[in-house]
Parts: sequence; structure tokens; C-alpha cells
Amino acid sequence: MVGGWWCTGPSWDGDEPGLGWYAPERGVRRRSALPAGKELAFAVVGERRCLGVRRGARWTACPYAAVIDGGRTRDQCADCARLDRSRSVAADTMADDPRTYGVYLAYFGPDLLKVGITAAERGAARLVEQGAITYAWLGHGPLMAARRAEALLGTALDVRDRFGKAEKRAARTALPPVPERAAALGELHGAARGLAGWPEALEPAAFAWTDHTEVFGLERIPAAGVGEVEGLVAGDEVVGAVVAGVGADVYVRDAGGAGGSGGAGGAGVFVVDGRLLAGWVLCGAVGGVTTARVRAGGEGGGSGEGAQGAQGSLF
Repeated sequence: MVGGWWCTGPSWDGDEPGLGWYAPERGVRRRSALPAGKELAFAVVGERRCLGVRRGARWTACPYAAVIDGGRTRDQCADCARLDRSRSVAADTMADDPRTYGVYLAYFGPDLLKVGITAAERGAARLVEQGAITYAWLGHGPLMAARRAEALLGTALDVRDRFGKAEKRAARTALPPVPERAAALGELHGAARGLAGWPEALEPAAFAWTDHTEVFGLERIPAAGVGEVEGLVAGDEVVGAVVAGVGADVYVRDAGGAGGSGGAGGAGVFVVDGRLLAGWVLCGAVGGVTTARVRAGGEGGGSGEGAQGAQGSLF
């Protein structure tokens, strides 16, 4: 990687979504907030490169500066991904982590309730990053005790430990009222605490739920007609205003009402997974409309012409 700021993908600071940046030649990081109404006008340029391995505050650049696929959310080449997973809690290759872990229950939509674990020191950051709509803590304790509780819910109650992006996005368009979400979590919380085999080292947490409706701006997301950016190639531009941010997803109201050859949907809103931006160098757009391929309910819509996009201080 040579020169410029490389986008490292979605970033959350408290209750505010944003994008992270890294200048490898200087070893410097920065962040740009993406509040609702923020004007976006950027282009992806050059080649998308592997971002290497990040462990805590340490960042090791990819030794091969490998080029990676612009259509995938993974921001690492195969070699760096392998190294990353060689010592990873998520990959079960770091069982000696001495930190305290929390076991949580997360609600993403009707019938989409999952169990997961996260380092207690991170608080609810992991829940926000995943786009959990509502959540509750189940208990806290050592890593292996948290893992056993997670496995127990999977085998005894058939609670999944992950959901795909498509499932989460679809569920957001048909969310029941907050009390119903909380009730579903409460029922699962009670069933989990009643299971035989609860790890003794895991301190149970009383049921208390938290909802992210306002944090994510869910009420601003159209119920239908939302397009999806399928991937990016060099030269693609995204121009519009931020509508909402849910986990890694950024919802944008397209400046031209239709994105490139794909179209941004009847509502003029499309969603881009911020992880697709990781590994690209971004610069200001030169056009006034989105040219990235956007998948919508129906194809169509011209590329349009307009004034030069205003970046809104992202760069």
C-alpha cells in the first residue's frame, strides 16, 4: 500500500456510525462520523488491497499488498486471514484469554434470536457492530464458561450463534413493536436460565433489555424498495445522503434517485455494507449520482447527470 488513506470499513463510536481510515506509511488511524443527513460523494480508486492483520492496537500490513475481490466483504487475503484466525476467540484458537466474557441474547427480528459472547470490557460494542435490534445479557465469566453456555443454548434450545446479512436486512422491514421484542428475549432468557448444566463459573445476569431503534435510526429506513450495492470496482462512485446506520450497513438516499445501471429502488434509498469499502482508497466523486451497481426490485434507471458531489468533509 502506497500513499493516501485506506478505508478500513465501518466504525462505531458510542451511538454514532462512521468509517475508519488508516495511513500505513505513517501508521496513523482516523475516523469519519456518518450521522443522518451526512452528504456522501466518494469514488473508489486504484486496486482494493488486503488490510493485513489487526490485533488490539497493533496493525501489521499485508506483506504481499495482495489485491482482493471488490465484491466480497472480507478485507483480508487468504494468508492474512489464516494468520488472523491462528489466535482468535471467534475461531476457538485462543482458549487462554484471561479476560471476563459476557454471554448475550440478541434479537434481529421475528424468529431471529441468537446467542453470542463478547469480551466484557467492550460493553455493548459487539451488539451494535452486529446490528442487534434488541439485546439482553445472560451472564458473565471466564471465556470457557461463556463458551459452554453458548453451546448449551445451541444444543438444548436450538438457538443459533449467527445469522446472515440477508436475513438481518429482511427482518428490519417487518419488526414488531419494542415490547414484543423484549418479551421474546425475556422468554428465551428464562428458558436459558432454567437449563440443567449451567456453567458454575458463569455469573448469571438478571433480565434487562436494551433496544437500538434510536441508535440505528430504524424509523428512517423505508419498509420496501431499498436497493443493495452488490460490490465495487475501481471508479465506482456513491453520491447521496446518509439515512441510517445499522451495524455494518449504511443506508443512503441516492442523489439521483437511481444508482448506475442498477437503480436504487423505488424509495431512492440503497444500502451498502461498509465492509465492502475496506481496502479501497477513496477520493471525492466527480459526478452527481451513484454509479456503483445497485440491485433493486427491478432493473432500470439511467446513470444521470448532475453537479459535482459535495463530500461533506469525509476527506
